[in-house]
Amino acid sequence: MAELAGAAELDLQGRRLVVSGTLDGSKVKAFIEHLGSGAVRTVVFEDSFGGTAEAAGAYADAIRESGVQTEARGHCMAACAYAFLAGKTHRFADGLQVNGILLPVAARPAAAELAVRWRGEEARKTLADFTPAPGTTDAARPMEATAPAPRDNWQPDHGVLFTASPTLFGRVYNTYYCDGTQGRDFSKCERLSDADPYKLGVLTE
Repeated sequence: MAELAGAAELDLQGRRLVVSGTLDGSKVKAFIEHLGSGAVRTVVFEDSFGGTAEAAGAYADAIRESGVQTEARGHCMAACAYAFLAGKTHRFADGLQVNGILLPVAARPAAAELAVRWRGEEARKTLADFTPAPGTTDAARPMEATAPAPRDNWQPDHGVLFTASPTLFGRVYNTYYCDGTQGRDFSKCERLSDADPYKLGVLTE
């Protein structure tokens, strides 16, 4: 499915750097410069519907090295989601909007895999599975000779979706497995039980 947003855009708002659009690598240099200035405390990803694994690795490395926090407002899919996880802390934005992040997977993860898949080095290893050429970014890891060829252009609608919806009684959190056939109708995704985003390390605040 075609992306719903154009190339990445950066908007510095005080000590918050808002990143929107597709993480296609076009703004990586400017992003690194912003974080290197020391002026940014929080990177806010807003309605970013995907990008490449290579760009995700570049954004994630810059975030990790600078030690900034990350925040997701609205949708943060695929490449955006992996960059989001690199924050010193990572949280959903406040407000009345529905927030959601979708982390790509090649197949439906088992419960035991969910418990560790997106924590620390495990998140980087998972990202490396989608990186087009080993060694192009620090996020990539050397591949074994018997390993399958790395994949790029992941399906932004195929993965594990974490959502937070506002209600009169506070936010309601849900987790789903989306096999990609649902398109943008995420109501067709399979709900996963015992997959609290805080317990899984996807959200830290």
